[in-house]
Amino acid sequence: MPSAFFVVRATVPDAGKRAAFDRWYETEHLPDAVKVFGVAKAWRFWSLDDPSLHQAMYQFESEAALQAMLKGDALTQLVADFNRDWPDVTRTRELLVLAQEFGK
Repeated sequence: MPSAFFVVRATVPDAGKRAAFDRWYETEHLPDAVKVFGVAKAWRFWSLDDPSLHQAMYQFESEAALQAMLKGDALTQLVADFNRDWPDVTRTRELLVLAQEFGK
């Protein structure tokens, strides 16, 4: 089965809050998400084109594993924590399935 990915795009419009957001995501949110989602890999990105744009990507073993996470309580709690700590940061989510892996 191909891997599936959960991508969260967050817009942090206040440049003065980006360093704090970055620390929080690195030290709290990402480790919590990796643990409760049960994923082996996760990545975070800041856009070079738009400095307010942050993306996190979580790799699931399969689409079924991703769908199970979406139906569980873990995501609900992480979203509530995010909303509590970063109420002014908007987010979108995208679900992807691996079509092809090329290279290393």
